[in-house]
Amino acid sequence: MADKTPCLIGGSSYVDIWEARSTMKLIFLGTSAGAPTKSRNVTGLALQWIQQGRLWLFDCGEGTQHQFHRAPITLSKLDRIYISHLHGDHVFGLPGLMASRSAAQGAEAPLTLYGDIELEKLLQTTLSTTHTKIKYPWNLTAAIEGRIYEDELCTVECRLLKHGIPSYGFAVIEKEQPGEFLPERARAAGVEPGPQFGLLKGGSDIILPNGALVRSADVVGPPRPGRKIVICGDTGVTEAASELAAGADVLVHEATFMEAQTERAAQVGHSTTVQAAAVAKRAGVGQLILTHFSPRYEQDKLTTMDELLFEARGVFPNTILAEDFLIYDLPPKREAPTISTD
Repeated sequence: MADKTPCLIGGSSYVDIWEARSTMKLIFLGTSAGAPTKSRNVTGLALQWIQQGRLWLFDCGEGTQHQFHRAPITLSKLDRIYISHLHGDHVFGLPGLMASRSAAQGAEAPLTLYGDIELEKLLQTTLSTTHTKIKYPWNLTAAIEGRIYEDELCTVECRLLKHGIPSYGFAVIEKEQPGEFLPERARAAGVEPGPQFGLLKGGSDIILPNGALVRSADVVGPPRPGRKIVICGDTGVTEAASELAAGADVLVHEATFMEAQTERAAQVGHSTTVQAAAVAKRAGVGQLILTHFSPRYEQDKLTTMDELLFEARGVFPNTILAEDFLIYDLPPKREAPTISTD
């Protein structure tokens, strides 16, 4: 358990602050397939890195920029956008969002996009035709199978899935994290709770007033494995999804149809609840979050979302259904994630 000794900054302990900054959040901005409904916008999913102050977006259906205003995130922090494929419910919101980031939000930092190479044609044509000036530099990196991004914090892997047009899944793989701070060892070494706890936890050695050296390595546990989040775009049944999701802490997977529509799902390159759950089971993931639901289930009075959840949990019990503005927290690896809709 985390140490709760009151060495306070603004009412929180150093340990509390470190844990909060290490949290990653998945924020669902749209969870409907094809068209929006009264309660669900079309596809959009934000990944917020609290520690680094960065924000990524996966897909950008129509109205996504409006969803930003209703969620606890801002466009000015957005620095990378991953587009799974070029169907309209995943991309129609992109030109407007980019324009708002430039104008209303005043962001000047570069923006990098990842997706099908044809995405650049779409954006250039739309922005040119509407005489829209983007004040910040932006560029497109073509989505290809394999590693498409790496920095000091993580890598991003990409796999081609199975849909009517090229559609990709993305795996965000966090690199190894610092070990857990062990306050009892620090106290035993003569360190009093306070700023020195923070220094040791951050990797710095300290010298006590009596001249004794206390090494960070002696009061911090072994490094912890990073987290893995996999986000699959529209896809039918394919082993590529299971391979990409192998060992993931969280898998976000489309479930456009119930199992009764298996034949229809195959025809249009989508997945059912049971098929998505089977992917999670084969891949050995920790948590499955289903999204991209056909609007038919909101319109059909005889079907409830609980039935979709029941089907999926029959195959993979650790399943939840996404809804717009659901926030899924991923704290450091040793803790269980939490879910909220606040």
